[in-house]
Amino acid sequence: MKIKISLLLFLLLVNSSIFGSTDTSSTIYSQKFVSRIMQDVFTWQLNNPVRINELNQYWARSVFYSGVMYAYNSTGQKNYLNQTISWADKLNWTKPGKNYRFADDLACGQAFLDVYKVKKEAKMLNGIQHSIDTIISVPKPGREDWWWCDALFMEPSVWVRLANVTNDNKYYTLMDEKYWDATDYLFSKSDSLYFRDKKYFNAVSKNGKKVFWGRGNAWVMAGLTQMLNLMPLDNQLRPKYLEHYKKMIYKIASLQQEDGLWRASLLDPDEVPIKETSGSVFYTFAMAWGVNNNVLPADIFLPKIKKAWKALVGCVNYQGMLGYVQPIGASPDKVRAEDFQEYGSGGFLMAGAEMIKLSKKIDDVTSVN
Repeated sequence: MKIKISLLLFLLLVNSSIFGSTDTSSTIYSQKFVSRIMQDVFTWQLNNPVRINELNQYWARSVFYSGVMYAYNSTGQKNYLNQTISWADKLNWTKPGKNYRFADDLACGQAFLDVYKVKKEAKMLNGIQHSIDTIISVPKPGREDWWWCDALFMEPSVWVRLANVTNDNKYYTLMDEKYWDATDYLFSKSDSLYFRDKKYFNAVSKNGKKVFWGRGNAWVMAGLTQMLNLMPLDNQLRPKYLEHYKKMIYKIASLQQEDGLWRASLLDPDEVPIKETSGSVFYTFAMAWGVNNNVLPADIFLPKIKKAWKALVGCVNYQGMLGYVQPIGASPDKVRAEDFQEYGSGGFLMAGAEMIKLSKKIDDVTSVN
């Protein structure tokens, strides 16, 4: 109970004007605090499941467990691993939907294969491998299978994981073909952002701006970051993905708002003029990964990451609920402080996992300054 009260008081301070412009909130970047708030968000979400995610929005829960496994790998806390195994057991370690090609339903493979790396039990691998082998047996271009940008989070990193654990490069080769075909279809080179799908190629907001969905691009960014994290450094495909990551992340960083977060409509923040966390968690994750892996300059990105993390912490209430999560949708839409979803919590855990690693760099910079 003392811990909960302490967290409540701290979060009240984060959201108050006490800190003002001086960064006296440095403890929110400590490993101890990050680990604790991750545990609170995880526990709250487990105790408040979203019913629709059990019925037909399987991907939303899968994204949560992607984050849960990131939390396990960064903290070593067994409750994360055990809970993921319990969830996967209920799904019999197979994709839940009837459409074997549907990328959303394959997102579960991220957590399944992350558990497989720990436990090495065949059931944790076989179902996902069968699903992807079935897709391979009837090949289609990326723009047909991954025709909406969200799909680039859901499925490609599963192929990368599968290639790694099976040592079979066919998964890299075929994923690569599909990824760049989908990108050629959806990516706006002039904007360094993805259209959600073809309906948005010529769409404009009420203010006359191009429509680039915040969470949709965050899905892409988080999927791309995962792939780079998983690819061996000597993989010949990696440089092209790294170049693409850098092109996107610099654009995304330029769109961060004064409060530290991003908006549902990236180029028209006034379209939905309120902070949104389900995209912001993944942008924070992607930037922190870049600094942690020395592919982004810390002097440019560390202040942006700290600002984003502080803002995200301020969106977690005293119980552990992450608010300001845009509900399930396909475009920029309204969001309220009380809105939550499991994919938001999963993204928060992924961001937290990178913040734990980043804490040492933050300490080093702080000590120098």
